[in-house]
Amino acid sequence: MKLIIQDIVKNFKEVSVLQGATEEFESGIIHGLIGRNGAGKTTLFNIIYHELQADSGQVLIDEDGVVKPLERKDVGMLFSEPLLPDFVTGYEFIKFFSEAQQKEVAIDLMFDEFELSEQDRHRLMKDYSHGMKNKVMLMMLFIQQPKVILLDEPLTSLDIVVASQMKQWLRKLKREHILLLSTHVLDLARDLCDRIVFLHHGVLRELDPAKLHQPDFENSLIEALSDV
Repeated sequence: MKLIIQDIVKNFKEVSVLQGATEEFESGIIHGLIGRNGAGKTTLFNIIYHELQADSGQVLIDEDGVVKPLERKDVGMLFSEPLLPDFVTGYEFIKFFSEAQQKEVAIDLMFDEFELSEQDRHRLMKDYSHGMKNKVMLMMLFIQQPKVILLDEPLTSLDIVVASQMKQWLRKLKREHILLLSTHVLDLARDLCDRIVFLHHGVLRELDPAKLHQPDFENSLIEALSDV
């Protein structure tokens, strides 16, 4: 299965953000998306997520050689700031979400797997920590099982234990999904990603795979993103 980004152009008045961005992303690996502030990473994610319309170009999915436009229902997104309702409990929300998705879920077993205690799962989510909210967002992805998963700085502000757990769950998700991870943290990109694509001057390019685990990884990225 492949996500195909084909000649995506997006302008905001006089500012050209994406200038024919083209790339393919396969399932089974985690693709890191890296770029400087304002490079257009969030814009690209919002286009894939159907929150924003490109001026031109296509977002396609290839399943067993059958290529078709990517549909909104086939995309899930984990935001850097979790978007969850405050005045329901985690348990109530996951129960509602699973019913809305028409999926049968062993909810208590899922909360056990994500290490949210009996007390926490029945607390209002307004009292959840950032890490607890991220766990609920991940549960949604495991229930929804979208073909494409977008991860926008998903480990920001998490403590070391929760961040380690999140990495394990993301590695599980990559097996049968297409995962794109946007991050500014180079150590995270090196640790978690199998491949790095950078967005610079509105176009997408792949970093030489041999550079990912080389000592000069950071220098290679800085050079790729430099205007010099």
